[in-house]
Amino acid sequence: MSIPNITLNDGHQLPNLGLGTYQLKGGAGFQQILAAIKSGYRLIDSATNYDNEGIVGKAIRHSGVPRSEFFITSKLPGKYHDYESARDAIQESLARMGIDYFDLFIIHWPLPKRGLYVEAWQALVDAQKQGLIRSIGVSNFEPEHLDRIIEETGVKPAVNQIEIHPYWVQEDNVLENLRRGIKVEAWSPLGRGSAALKEPVIQKIAEKYGKSTSQIITRWHIDRGIIPVLRSSNPAHQREDLDVFDFELENNEIAAINDLNREDGRIDGQDPNEYEEFE
Repeated sequence: MSIPNITLNDGHQLPNLGLGTYQLKGGAGFQQILAAIKSGYRLIDSATNYDNEGIVGKAIRHSGVPRSEFFITSKLPGKYHDYESARDAIQESLARMGIDYFDLFIIHWPLPKRGLYVEAWQALVDAQKQGLIRSIGVSNFEPEHLDRIIEETGVKPAVNQIEIHPYWVQEDNVLENLRRGIKVEAWSPLGRGSAALKEPVIQKIAEKYGKSTSQIITRWHIDRGIIPVLRSSNPAHQREDLDVFDFELENNEIAAINDLNREDGRIDGQDPNEYEEFE
């Protein structure tokens, strides 16, 4: 299946749906990622903290798909936020994957209590100038974090990957990113567990379109201008998740799913202004 591309603020093309590889590791992970590639996934999202960059790289090399067709992402962990450590970490991640450049490299969390995310961002800016990264971005950054790095470096992120699902809609945050010309990716786009998949409003919409509830949620993201990064180890589910580009939701259906938002909807209560990620 073919996934449409969208254009980032730096001119590079990003697939409008990606494969998340969290918890896909070892020999099983290799086969699961390879199956996804064979089904049509080209945006492959990893992170240093996922401990699977080596397997992701191996699957890419064994897929038979030209490197130029992939959009490979990894993420900088909090313990490497100082400038020199960040520069070294980028090169180590490339070596683990066995590739010459990342299509996208992002800061995993801002860690504002440490206050080093501007240093980390400058390291990404410089690595991009060296050709080690094509597009640079962030994850879990709030608008005030975005404004600070833009003001201090003059460089906008191409992408901000944030938690979005039917119980954590993030409508204002999404609009703030898009207003700045930053594309939004969603991590855990279906939520975790099966609760959202069983919501009556989503089941009703799924029946109308002859789709699964997971396909409806995936399309809900896309119709809101969000790139969902879906993690699945099941090849059948991987293929199903791709089959979402032959229909669009109506505005009232998007609004009905938005209404599932909860005040405490974060999966693990990870507030970017408080969360400390140093591993």
